[in-house]
Amino acid sequence: MERRDFLQAFGRATVVAPLLAAGLLRPAGAQTMSFNRAPFEARTAADALRLIGAAGAEASRDIQLKAPEVAENGAAVPIEVASSIPGTTRLSILIDKNPLPLALQFNFAPEAAARFQAKLRMAESSRLRVVATAGGKHYTVFREVKVTVGGCGD
Repeated sequence: MERRDFLQAFGRATVVAPLLAAGLLRPAGAQTMSFNRAPFEARTAADALRLIGAAGAEASRDIQLKAPEVAENGAAVPIEVASSIPGTTRLSILIDKNPLPLALQFNFAPEAAARFQAKLRMAESSRLRVVATAGGKHYTVFREVKVTVGGCGD
């Protein structure tokens, strides 16, 4: 640490310490957003879909899902998801054969671009499902992903 940095930090501390001691300045706790944990604990894809309210999701070509047909490493399967459905506010990723099928869920502001990239952990070859929520309706797209071990098929 340079002398100038030290003096600036010391100066800030001498200003803040009396304010904290007098009770005029109080540290605030971190604020978190509550979320529904139950869908993430569901043991089947059908239960997870029901718990997020998307059991009757209709197929849509307006959701783009890029995932490998064959994933050589089930511990890090790369995906890229984007929704061109106007007003998409949530994207959920489910892996049907995983012990806990709901893998990811992202919320977006209605005017935001609903897109992301991630790496998923897949227990075995399975159907990968994306559910987009927009305007109170649910839309879905599927992709089969085969997970291999050491380059050999299941």
